[in-house]
Amino acid sequence: MKDERPSVSESAPRETDPGRAPGEGPAAGVEQLRRELDEKHDRYLRALAEVENVKRRAQRERDEYLRYANESLIRDLLPVLDNFDRALDAARQRGEAASMLAGIELIQRELLKVLEKFGLERYSALGATFDPARHEAVSQVISSTEPENTVVGETARGYLLHGRVLRPALVAVAVAPGGDA
Repeated sequence: MKDERPSVSESAPRETDPGRAPGEGPAAGVEQLRRELDEKHDRYLRALAEVENVKRRAQRERDEYLRYANESLIRDLLPVLDNFDRALDAARQRGEAASMLAGIELIQRELLKVLEKFGLERYSALGATFDPARHEAVSQVISSTEPENTVVGETARGYLLHGRVLRPALVAVAVAPGGDA
């Protein structure tokens, strides 16, 4: 007599993968996992690139801060340079005290050398066309010999700090006769 009990393989219901729909094979599950892995890898690479961009941006901002950190100090020293210019002009016009003039010129050169080391550059606007980004007009001069909008006088020189205008030159600008003065 034969045992009439069903075998385990015949009677047990087939278990299905809860993440897979019935009818999908193991290859479809592997493919799904590959897609998820590729997506996560792509997000990882994007996050890594964003971190690098933030680092570069922060370094650029630090460099910019350090480059212009002395700006207020240098701005405060500019009137000292202006006074040196005025003293030198007055001594030259009077023709007296040659030794005093030489001493003042030496001090001025030393001060300028120090400031140039930190990125200061002075410029003269005389003879240039008026540029509101680099010049500040403090007066107008009627002139029939100079072209209109030409800088004909300079009250104070202009200064650049690493190529950026720190203080515009204070200038007198030529206007044509009959123009507004």
